[in-house]
Amino acid sequence: MGSIITLSIVQSALELGFIYALVALALFISFSILNIADLSTDGCFTLGCAVCASVTLAGHPILGLFAAMAAGVCSGFVTAFLQTKMGIQSILAGIIVNTGLYTINIAVMGFASNMNLFNCESVFTWAKTAIGGTWYKLIVAALIVIIVGVLISFFLNTRLGLSIRATGDNPDMVRASSINTSAMITIGLCVANALTGLSGGLLAQYQKSCDINLGTGMVTIALASLIIGESIIGKGGMLQRVTGVILGSCLYRFIVAVALRLNVPAECLKLVSAIIVAVAIAFPYLKKQMDFYRQKRAAKAQNQIYVQEIMKNDSEGGER
Repeated sequence: MGSIITLSIVQSALELGFIYALVALALFISFSILNIADLSTDGCFTLGCAVCASVTLAGHPILGLFAAMAAGVCSGFVTAFLQTKMGIQSILAGIIVNTGLYTINIAVMGFASNMNLFNCESVFTWAKTAIGGTWYKLIVAALIVIIVGVLISFFLNTRLGLSIRATGDNPDMVRASSINTSAMITIGLCVANALTGLSGGLLAQYQKSCDINLGTGMVTIALASLIIGESIIGKGGMLQRVTGVILGSCLYRFIVAVALRLNVPAECLKLVSAIIVAVAIAFPYLKKQMDFYRQKRAAKAQNQIYVQEIMKNDSEGGER
């Protein structure tokens, strides 16, 4: 019985890990590639969830996922417009869009705080009919994320993708090369928010519901997944970095699942998540400090040995 429960927990953690990996990939594009702190992620995630739920209720689950991505593109475009055309800093632009999206999300949901999809078909119910068994949700989520990950790694290695990466690394050099940095930022944020919207839409169909507060804290969760992945995989090719982000998201959900397995009260789950995020963010710095401390101790020990040898040689010379 215990092994069955453990397997069920691992399966659920992997399913959610793959779904939330899309948000981590979005933050990978905006934060790691473009070097922009996009704080509109929380509202954009809920927007994708609400739009997909509304379209799914109308009987179009596949169209709902594409509609969620289109809504994310609109959110990313507005965020980029505030930055590039209105001269608003990226953090403030994200906060403004996130605040405005709350009202928009309520309107999309019919001015209700939640929506139920229990009597609707979704990509997961279709997969259950086609595949059967208990792993159909994991197969669907993993397949979608793998396809998206491959496409993202391919896109970032194209001419346009390289221009976006260069914009995040050195915008002044990019401007000197006659590349429109505003356009690169807009495209990058639109792609990132499309992934966030897709993640929200998948979650809506996965859990058959949508809540107005569903996206709260999504930025910190995605950031923790991103940093965990970079710590595991390290720097490398684009496909390797994308793989690390996906693994980081799955590992984060697994840690949360373990905390729930240890009977952590539901009221303390936010605190557990905050601790995981803090440890994940601080881990690279702490690792660097530990390496420096080891080198310092080794150098100090070597210096002591060198001093002892000098003193020994001096004492031997004095005796002669």
